[in-house]
Amino acid sequence: MNTARRLIRELPLDINDAARLILEATEALGERVNGLERREMLLLLRRVWNEGVRVVEAAEHTVSFEEATRQSIESRSGRRPATLRDLRHFTRRILRVEGVAALPLRGMCAADCRRILAAAFGSSAHSYRKGRAILHSIFEYGRRMQWCGSNPVADVEAPRVQEREIVPLTLPEVARLEAAAEQPEHRAMRTSLHLMLYCGLRPNEVARLQPQDIELPEKRVLIHPRTSKTGGGRVVPLRRVEKLCGARLRIPRNWQNRWRALRRAAGFTHWVPDVCRHTFASYHAAHFRNLPELQLEMGHSTPALLRSRYLNLPRIHQAARFWAPR
Repeated sequence: MNTARRLIRELPLDINDAARLILEATEALGERVNGLERREMLLLLRRVWNEGVRVVEAAEHTVSFEEATRQSIESRSGRRPATLRDLRHFTRRILRVEGVAALPLRGMCAADCRRILAAAFGSSAHSYRKGRAILHSIFEYGRRMQWCGSNPVADVEAPRVQEREIVPLTLPEVARLEAAAEQPEHRAMRTSLHLMLYCGLRPNEVARLQPQDIELPEKRVLIHPRTSKTGGGRVVPLRRVEKLCGARLRIPRNWQNRWRALRRAAGFTHWVPDVCRHTFASYHAAHFRNLPELQLEMGHSTPALLRSRYLNLPRIHQAARFWAPR
């Protein structure tokens, strides 16, 4: 008894506390302790204590939300500069929410995440969805680093996407753009316009293309991971190549300003982002009726979006004329 008291004399416990803890442990172990001798019992209890210590240490191992955010961004340092700027912009808005930066990552719950998203992005459903995706990625990084045991953002509902009606360009509108691209001051944009209308490339994908990515003899365009929006490469057929024969295949500098100038020259005062890509997909779906092919060409991971947005469009007329030489 005196030895036992000496062993625990520096702890705020007495012999009764130690005995009660041992009893609780053996009761929890149940039939595992039946018939064990003293040495076997000691080994089993020591294993229980050691495992328990590891669980407690893991539960307490965490960092602040601000530190998790910083390291999460650093882990993605290889992304494109525009992607990193976007990421930093959204995380700054999150970190400006009062009291968030110092919160321990492991202690944060779904209610905290809802409060953060409402404070930072409550005025815009689009920003809320994007902010939620970035917040989710921070917790996923923290989970991999074992700074938290789960991702509370998974329990935060994302606002429903209100899909706008797809309104592709009409054939006369396409003709206006192509006519404007034949004007001497806009001729440098002929290739770019062709790639958006007849290959479905996004404007930023076109702006990042290199001349060697356009393979006219093979009738294809190579979209490298560094070029694509999603970070995944793809190969897109180069259709209506007769319009490019003899043309200088180049992507000019100051691309965004040139693209705006071409639209103005074609008489467009209002422009829907990605309408050329929507035009490509709409006429492709209406004419070729091949969703798997269209999915690959657009770089979608599933055909779900194509099925919901581009099938049976009432505004598509004369789709064959869109693809025919003219």
